[in-house]
Amino acid sequence: MKNYLEDVLNEDDAVLFADGLEDAFIGIGYQFHRPIAIYSQKKVIEGYEKDGMTYDEASEFFDFNVGGAWAGESTPIFLNDLEL
Repeated sequence: MKNYLEDVLNEDDAVLFADGLEDAFIGIGYQFHRPIAIYSQKKVIEGYEKDGMTYDEASEFFDFNVGGAWAGESTPIFLNDLEL
């Protein structure tokens, strides 16, 4: 993963990564030439389930605390891949 990030990012790029969601990271996207971290919603929820939450608990936690969080223009994107 480190090599991938070194290949796609410049040293001046400031990308905001979500703490504790490394297993759900799927890549870097761009919004108006600004790099944005992209995560799999399905993998985030599966990670919460592995930590002991039910699917409903994990989904609600994601919706309220992760997917609904705003951390400025560099807020990560969460790909809704639940039905894929």
